[in-house]
Amino acid sequence: MPVISPWSAPRPTRVPGQAAESDDAMTAGTTVDQLTETYRVHYKSLLGLAALLLDDTASCEDVVQEAFIRVHSARKRVREPEKTLAYLRQTVVNLSRSALRRRIVGLKLLSKPMPDMASAEEGAYEQLERDELIRAMRGLQRRQREVLVLRYFADMTEAQVAEVLGLSLGSVKAYGSRGIAALRVAMEAAS
Repeated sequence: MPVISPWSAPRPTRVPGQAAESDDAMTAGTTVDQLTETYRVHYKSLLGLAALLLDDTASCEDVVQEAFIRVHSARKRVREPEKTLAYLRQTVVNLSRSALRRRIVGLKLLSKPMPDMASAEEGAYEQLERDELIRAMRGLQRRQREVLVLRYFADMTEAQVAEVLGLSLGSVKAYGSRGIAALRVAMEAAS
């Protein structure tokens, strides 16, 4: 006894002499003209449907256009042309859901707070201060400038500065103290 699968329907046999037009109509699906006309007539309603699900016009337009493209490529599966609009609507809903899912995933990935960054004005102000500091440093005596650069910009201890410059520890302290005082006066005069 043959087993009949419940998922496969038996194919009707063709009677010789019967018109083949009815079978061609069944397998042809929605024509390009029918799909295009349905899309043209119902574009605004499809856009409105997408707008109910998404929040920006550009995304809505993209979803509706993508729905048309997908239904167009699968139009042979739409056996009944009057169901073309239903297929378009369902595709718009599915694509809108996908767009929302992608946004949610993107928001989860970007949920980490951005580091505090200086505004352009703050950056410009810091640059001006740096420029003023460099000009003031150039106005110091050579030994004062060397001690301050090594001590505060190279982050060396006073003993390391003394060793690098070949000075006594007392001389490094004296040059540093006088250099800071002269730097303070020059910075106050600049502002």
